[in-house]
Amino acid sequence: MFANAKRIVIKVGSALVTDEFSGRVHNAWLKALAQDINALNASDKQIIIVTSGAIALGKTQLGLTNKTLLLEEKQAAAACGQIELFSAWRDALSPHGLTVAQLLLTAEDSIERRRYLNARNTLSTLLELGAIPVINENDTVATAEIRFGDNDRLSARIAQMAGADLLILLSDIDGLYTANPRTDKTATLIPEVTDITPEIEAMAGGVTSNVGTGGMVTKLGAAKIALSAGCNMIIARGNISHPLRELEKGAPHTRFIAQGSPHSARKHWISGSIHPAGSIAIDAGAEAALKKGKSLLPAGVTSVTGEFDRGDAVLIKTASGDTIGKGLIAYSASDATRIIGKKSTEIEQILGFKRRDVLIHRDDMALE
Repeated sequence: MFANAKRIVIKVGSALVTDEFSGRVHNAWLKALAQDINALNASDKQIIIVTSGAIALGKTQLGLTNKTLLLEEKQAAAACGQIELFSAWRDALSPHGLTVAQLLLTAEDSIERRRYLNARNTLSTLLELGAIPVINENDTVATAEIRFGDNDRLSARIAQMAGADLLILLSDIDGLYTANPRTDKTATLIPEVTDITPEIEAMAGGVTSNVGTGGMVTKLGAAKIALSAGCNMIIARGNISHPLRELEKGAPHTRFIAQGSPHSARKHWISGSIHPAGSIAIDAGAEAALKKGKSLLPAGVTSVTGEFDRGDAVLIKTASGDTIGKGLIAYSASDATRIIGKKSTEIEQILGFKRRDVLIHRDDMALE
């Protein structure tokens, strides 16, 4: 999986980032992981990190370690802990010449359309510029999420959003077992899963650490999201030095195999799952370009129909009225109407801003 993956999301839990006894950052472990990440980055792989740990770190700073926290106390702990958490990631990665970017997201940012687009565009731009996005749930404002500790699923949503090839969940256990290995000595590791059946789900146990709030149930939930997006997933032991290097060398793990790729999954989602909000008509030259795998430029569009916003799905029609596909448009109906038939170099002059040179990028388009 490592060899073929170009974009990898790595999820690191609270129990790995923080030292269980001191309540502080586990710096030695984090520095070793940073060396692993640098090695992957040097092999032309794009890396996104989803990290937990802000609440665990903030609890120590606020003297809240010996009590069950109320929701508002968790939010206050997150506000304090975020500073230390992201500083630790920066300090671990920057000695390798890696630029770190901080993003705070909630589950809604991966669901609500406009917020999803903004987050996706930011992620894409950061990766194109060579930065490593480090993402945590925005626990200072989260409510239900903070109670359920769902960074496993959030990491899968991020993988889906970013079009990642591989999601790695680093845990305190080396994969999915037939039963809880801590209580059942006959439990065996399942090396590969191609379909999450009821029998597989029944094998999931409960919470597996004293610091984190996730368990195997949330990891299987993450696997469902990742596999549906064409993204492979791995559960591997993280509480060892150089966990990614050991994983590459063949350390025990469970791999979840997606049927298809992120690209094919996205095309399927666009073509079948999104209701079109309008349509655009294109000329013969644009039609020929699209069939060769090109993006749709404003110059090739002759008319706009319907009321739609940036990121909505629109039908793509030929001059004769035949529908040849569907795509996610980069401009609203009113803005698109103003720039159709124009060169991409004229967009900013006409609108006063420019999001993209194209109306519909080829990656956001599914042709029939």
